[in-house]
Parts: sequence; structure tokens; C-alpha cells
Amino acid sequence: MDVLFHQSVANWILIGLAAFIIGLSKSGIKGIEMINITIMAIVFGGKASTGVVLPLLCFADLMAVKYYHRHAQWSHFWKLLPWLAIGILIGVFVGKDLDEALFRKVMAVIIIVTVALLLLIEMSKNIKIPENKLFAVSMGLIAGFTTMLGNLGGAFSNIYFLATRMVKNDFIGTAAWIFLVINFFKLPFQVIYWHNITLASLKIDLFLLPIIIVGFLAGVAIVAKIKDNSYRKIVFVLTVIGAIFIFFKR
Repeated sequence: MDVLFHQSVANWILIGLAAFIIGLSKSGIKGIEMINITIMAIVFGGKASTGVVLPLLCFADLMAVKYYHRHAQWSHFWKLLPWLAIGILIGVFVGKDLDEALFRKVMAVIIIVTVALLLLIEMSKNIKIPENKLFAVSMGLIAGFTTMLGNLGGAFSNIYFLATRMVKNDFIGTAAWIFLVINFFKLPFQVIYWHNITLASLKIDLFLLPIIIVGFLAGVAIVAKIKDNSYRKIVFVLTVIGAIFIFFKR
């Protein structure tokens, strides 16, 4: 990881773009985070990129909670959190010894499942998914597992919140609190067990913090202009586009 800071100009442009997208996604523009994941994986490699990205996500989560904290729906928070934690623990032990080739295959399968589930939900509008405990358990486990392996938990949390048909600010506020907790929960595993977060990676993160702030503020301004009845459609489209993007670019 000591060579992480020695990147080409082109790579630094990509890294800066990824940081801006992190800010946008945490401001409430859900679905585009998978583009950031793809960019970081291209520059740093699949598993190594998770160590670079995680501290950035934690910083952006703090901003999101500060801005949207009043809108959290705590019933959904507590419904998902235990299963997210279990999924993360599974990912810690499964993901540690995965080689890069297998890791890419796992992420590809995750994307296919994500898109399929999103389409299934959209075609099954009469199914009362939010009342189905098995749905919450499965989404929590998968989101926890995938967020540990590749910071892909956002895609599956989007599926859950799309299914609940939350209004815009409730969606963003609940997701902000959930990811604040689970991303900080992941930190010690990345540092101690995976050895993915080092002084070199933190130097990169420090350089990118101002870009994340700019992205977040830009995203807040955009989200404020989106009507509640349009927000869910936008998140669905962006999540599907992001899933397709990461599937074909990895």
C-alpha cells in the first residue's frame, strides 16, 4: 500500500472524480456510488480500493448525518442494523483470503443480483415487501456482506428503501445513520485484520476531503430541487445504471 500515493496525473483525475461522486452520493443522490467503486477499483485494485474508500465514506457519512439526522426512520434502522453487522462479519472472514480474480467475479455476481432484485420489486408493486421480515433480513445480510467486500452495500440498501417507498428525506436520513454506524464498524477490520488502511492510504484520503465536501454541497443543492414523487424513480434509474456500469467496467 506504500505505493498508493504515487499515481499518474490521469489516475489522480479519476480519484478526484470518485471523491466528488462520494460526496454526491452521500448528499442523497443514491445509485451513483457504484461508479465511484468502479473508478477506485480500476486505480487501486478491487480489495485494496476498499481501504482507500472507507475513511472517505466515514467522513461523508458524518456530513450526511449532520444534515439529514432529523429525518431518520428508526424502525427501519433497527430492523436492518443487526443483520448488516452479521453480514459484515461474514464478509470479513470470507473476503480476507479472496484473490483479485475471484473478488471481481463475486462483485460481478452481486451486480447481476442487484439489478434482478430491483426489477423484480418494480414489477411486483402489489407485494408488501416492507412487511416481510425475511426481506429485511436478507437485504441486511447481503448489504453487510457486500459493503465489507467492496463497499457495495449501498446498492442493496437502495433496494430495501425503494421497496419501503419512503419519502425523499426519510430515505436519505435513514440511510445516512445506517451507513455511519456500519462504516465505522468496518474500520477496525480493515485496519487490523485486512491491513488495507495505512498511512499511505490515509494521505490520499486527506488530500481528497475538500473534493468530497464540494461534491456533498453540490449534491444537497441538486437534491433540494427534486420532488418527492420523482426521487424514487431517479434513485432506481441511477442504481440500475450504476450496476450496469460497474459490471461492464470491472
